[in-house]
Amino acid sequence: MASTVAAPTAVLGLGSATLASPKRATLLTSEFVRSPARARNPLTVCRASGGKYTCFERNWLRTDFNVIGFGLIGWIAPSSIPAIDGKSLTGLFFESIGAELAHFPIGPALTSPFWLWLITWHLGLFLCLTFGQIGFKGRTEEYF
Repeated sequence: MASTVAAPTAVLGLGSATLASPKRATLLTSEFVRSPARARNPLTVCRASGGKYTCFERNWLRTDFNVIGFGLIGWIAPSSIPAIDGKSLTGLFFESIGAELAHFPIGPALTSPFWLWLITWHLGLFLCLTFGQIGFKGRTEEYF
């Protein structure tokens, strides 16, 4: 059996133009940026991680105990205002914990108000901590 080798032919639509290899962009320019910025690989690390490729910096969370302390105080203070039938959200949550601990081996029923106070109190706490982290770090890193 004889095999035939097909000669390379031009692809319809491309004509006889050759495809050049893509060149690397060296400068990025924009109407909004006055000075051109050099394109760089976002995965390379400038000797910060010991030569490893990382997508995030090591201390990406940048925890600060000021945020935790002020966030906790910032949530406990307004949730302790007696606004729900003369009782506070924190008081109702702690009362429901005590009522559920009264029959300890048995867990709370699905219809227990404990779940409402638990979810509401913790949702408010986590929102307060999240916005506190955004605000505190935004101020220290001069975003606003």
